[in-house]
This record gives sequence, C-alpha cells and structure tokens, in this order.
Amino acid sequence: MTATGTIADRVTELHAGMAGHVPDEMLDINARDRAGLAASGTPDSVATAGSVLTNADLLDVNGAATTLYAATGETAAVVVFYRGAWCPYCNLALRAYQEQLLPELARRGFAMIAVSPQTPDGSLSMQEKNELTFTVVSDPGNTLARRLGILTAPSDEVRGVQLELGLDITQANADGTAALPMPTTLILDATHVVRWIDVHPDYSTRSEPAQILAAIHDTGLEAVSPQS
Repeated sequence: MTATGTIADRVTELHAGMAGHVPDEMLDINARDRAGLAASGTPDSVATAGSVLTNADLLDVNGAATTLYAATGETAAVVVFYRGAWCPYCNLALRAYQEQLLPELARRGFAMIAVSPQTPDGSLSMQEKNELTFTVVSDPGNTLARRLGILTAPSDEVRGVQLELGLDITQANADGTAALPMPTTLILDATHVVRWIDVHPDYSTRSEPAQILAAIHDTGLEAVSPQS
C-alpha cells in the first residue's frame, strides 16, 4: 500500500489481493452486503450538524477509565468511529489518517481520536500495528454510536462468513455483542458541537483525508485554532 494513495485506492488494492485467497462465495456475500448497505443510505436517525455530543465514559488502550471530553481536550477535534482491529478497511483508513491527516490536524491545532466498541486490547493492537500516534479508545456498549444514530450489526449471512473465517465479533467487542458503529467521521468544535458528520453505511468506504480537511475549512474552525 502506498503512503500517498487515497483510501479508495487502497481498498481497491485490498480487494484485488483477496481474490484467490478468500473463497469466491464468501467474497460474493460480502460484496452483496456492502452494495445493499450502500443502497439503503444513511439512516434518518443520524445526528446532524449543530447537535452536541455529550460526554461518555471510555477506556484507553491500557483499560484505564477516560471520557470523550478528556480524550478530545479543550480544542476542536476530529473523531473517527471504526469497527475494530479485525476490520481490514479500518486498518487501511486509520493508517491513511496517521500518514496524511494527522500532520495537517496538528498544524491546525486539532485533536484526533478513534473510537470503537472493541476491548482495550483490540484498541492497543490497532494502535501498535499501524503505529498510530493519535488517541485510540474503546466505547464499551457503543454509547456514543447509539447517541449518534450510527449503530448497526452484521447480517446473519455475513456473521456466518465471519465465523467461518475465525472471527467472532462478540469476542472482540467489550460488551459481548455484535453491534458495530457505521464508519463515521465527526468534526467537533471546542464546545463539542458537531460541525460536520460523514456516515458510511458501506463499511468498505471512508471519509478521505482531503475531504475532512476541506470540511474543516468550510466550518471556519480552521481560522479559529491554527498552530503557528
């Protein structure tokens, strides 16, 4: 994977690499699932710009208690919801954010955190294998995803494929369920107001770094908290 390619380009490479290594029937089931999710669109329940994301209890990569507000600090922040360290698309996206987005956020004075429902061990694995230097936290029970209206779960057919491949999400998630957030990116201002939200029902797609930076510019926050 190149350090400069878009997330979409990296996903295309990933899919090409899967061919011949994962049974075609399984690939077809996942492809149909993604297409159906994309066609269904963003749920009406999703939070909108202008809403406040209230505080929530989280766990850091060592299992220590923290909160959303402690993790984001007193600055504007980009908050990324991902499914787990087991998800190849999540690994591609967070690695791209580390390489292409984080330096620009630091220059603008923004915090960045990544949130998933997995156990702290999973968060630590995600952080270490992708050499992430931004904050990675666990949201046991998907409290934040539920508040934002982005909570979902794999279909029975997809769960069957995952189990055949040795993946049991109920073992990866801190609360023992298969509930997952739709991949979502938020821009929060320093008072935790949602200024931009981008939800991806199709879990193979993500907010691109350039798209996030353009959204920051459009919100006007870029002019409020730049770093010299």
